[in-house]
Amino acid sequence: MNRRPGFLTYGLLAAFVLGSTFPLYWSFLSGSRTQAEMSGSNPPLLPGGHFLDNASRVLDTVPFWKAMGNSLLVSSVTATSVVFFCTLTGFAFAKFSFRGRTPLLVFVIATMAVPTQLGVVPLFILMAQLGWAGTTWSVMVPWLVTAFGVFFMRQYLVDAVPDELVEASRMDGCSTFRTFLSVGLPAARPAAAILWLFTFMQVWTDFFWPLIALNSDNPTIQIALNQLQSGYFKDYSLVLAGTTLASIPLLVLFAFTGRQFVSGIMQGAVKG
Repeated sequence: MNRRPGFLTYGLLAAFVLGSTFPLYWSFLSGSRTQAEMSGSNPPLLPGGHFLDNASRVLDTVPFWKAMGNSLLVSSVTATSVVFFCTLTGFAFAKFSFRGRTPLLVFVIATMAVPTQLGVVPLFILMAQLGWAGTTWSVMVPWLVTAFGVFFMRQYLVDAVPDELVEASRMDGCSTFRTFLSVGLPAARPAAAILWLFTFMQVWTDFFWPLIALNSDNPTIQIALNQLQSGYFKDYSLVLAGTTLASIPLLVLFAFTGRQFVSGIMQGAVKG
């Protein structure tokens, strides 16, 4: 257990790191060059000096800041809602006995097998009838709770919360919701942190539903990036400069919360 990792382990880790960071580096590399430089037979491997110019063109071409704000709003609200409601539902499935608990949980899990594309048409009709088509409500409300989040939190809380704590809170006169706030939610923090991060990234990178629900005047960041390319000509320097700018919030998020999320994973992995 005290043996230090060998050369093979460090070599594999270095290969994974390089493979993971190379697409981001290539985006920055392409965004810092002109289209003529990138269209050559031997693309350069070092960044150029045109990134700020390309970034300025991105800001002039699409409503980038509005799209960035929409994505931050939608991703943050959706991730927070998913964590709260999925933790609440998972706690009920994990620690409370009620009629139909198992069939209902099976039904929730079975909904994950239904492709999202099958519900696009009725969902868009519903959003239009509510008057939300073209607004950020249409990309937030349908995903405020997810079946995967419910299943994930239920599996974690089964072992993370001892039944004795739930019984003790009941003997102290706590209501069901108070028991969740005082016992279930603190115990679920490691898993909730991971679920929040994954949900935030999923919503941030979502392209299919925002493309249908939103218009070009009120886009998310992925829709704005799509507007950078035309049907007959693609300026890859412009597109990849925008892609690099759109990746900055995720990099900042990982830079400030990476240690907390890793410690949460390790804490959730230790039982007893």
